[in-house]
Amino acid sequence: MLLPGDPVMLLSVINLKLRDNYPTLDQLCEDLEQEKDALCARLSAIGYEYSPEHNQFVRV
Repeated sequence: MLLPGDPVMLLSVINLKLRDNYPTLDQLCEDLEQEKDALCARLSAIGYEYSPEHNQFVRV
């Protein structure tokens, strides 16, 4: 799947998919064929990190 290049749009899409379709970030990355570390790095660059207890990227 082609994900948005804009980091804010990426955040929105990823959090929506995590909320509606995937119980973990690992499952989302596997299904969408995305590198977890690269995805986390892109969102970390705008101040967000993955929270397993919330299953969302949250502001740090």
